[in-house]
Amino acid sequence: MITSRKPTHPGIVLKEDIIKPLGLTITEAAVDLGVSRKALSELLNERVSLSPDMAVRIAKATKTTPESWLYMQSKLDLWISENKDLNVIPFPISKHEYEELKEN
Repeated sequence: MITSRKPTHPGIVLKEDIIKPLGLTITEAAVDLGVSRKALSELLNERVSLSPDMAVRIAKATKTTPESWLYMQSKLDLWISENKDLNVIPFPISKHEYEELKEN
């Protein structure tokens, strides 16, 4: 199902709802999460997708679940894929229909 609004990247949620309100710098947050500043910056700036490892780290730091973070990423990934113009031919119901499609 295609929704009209693009889901929010989990990096934006982390930045706007957690890091900024706590007054943390990216460097401080990266140290707390046990990742490089570059890795965290790329996530916060939507350059990379959230990995399962990062989801576990964020969940431990925020007392949430990794599933909730991965769900955000999954929703975004599906939205992006569903909004691509993919040229897909549905599988035919019968061999006869398949042969007809191949002829056309």
